[in-house]
Amino acid sequence: MRNLFRIRRDINPRLFNSIMIITFLLLILLWYVGSNFSGINPIFLPTPQATFSYLFTAILDGSILQDITISCYRVLMGFLIAVVIGVPLGLLSGTYKIINAVTKPLIEFFRYLPVSALIPLIMVWTGVGETAKITIIVVGAVFSMTAMIADIVKGIQIDLINTAYTLGASQAQVIRNVIIPAIMPNVMDTMRMVMGWAWTYLIMAEMLASSSGLGYNIMIAERFMKTYIIFGGIFVIGILGLLFDRIFAFINKRLFHWAEDV
Repeated sequence: MRNLFRIRRDINPRLFNSIMIITFLLLILLWYVGSNFSGINPIFLPTPQATFSYLFTAILDGSILQDITISCYRVLMGFLIAVVIGVPLGLLSGTYKIINAVTKPLIEFFRYLPVSALIPLIMVWTGVGETAKITIIVVGAVFSMTAMIADIVKGIQIDLINTAYTLGASQAQVIRNVIIPAIMPNVMDTMRMVMGWAWTYLIMAEMLASSSGLGYNIMIAERFMKTYIIFGGIFVIGILGLLFDRIFAFINKRLFHWAEDV
């Protein structure tokens, strides 16, 4: 038992997964006990029975599946656009000082602006359709992603680059054969993190400018004090976030397993 608490000591993957599952089940149990035996008004803390009963009914009638589909579409579109813009821009910004001098003021300025402050302006420019929701996700994700990718590139040891030049590599070859392979594991981790932020921005967008999706469903439930629907929406969003996170972790491990040993 003592060995399990040694700093950064590896543990059996089965034990790791078992602990995660047990922790999740304990949270459900705590929720059950707190909502059923504490005397708290169900409006403030609905029971798991009411929440999962709603989810089961919503799955059967297809309403929750429609919300999941449209929300996933918005997240993926916004995230992919942010990746297409942010990764190359971050790569160039971290590689060339002159480009960093141009992009840094803009990136740092917008990175610290709350996305919620830009929503009214985005709605004026794009309306309240799908473009607005996707734009909110892109704006929320792209600047932080660009800055993080640039920092990853700057972290590459200069000796690797100088060695490549010594061996006769051109600038294009250094970028293609040295810089990009070196940053890819960390880029995947960054994308994994930004995907979580994308879900946050999506729910914000759907609550303010939408007539469909998980965020919209939560907002409508709040108006009618149906907290079991709010809890159900939160639960679904959490499960989807966990699913996307595991997909990224799996891809990263399969493609860049060598990075775990570095």
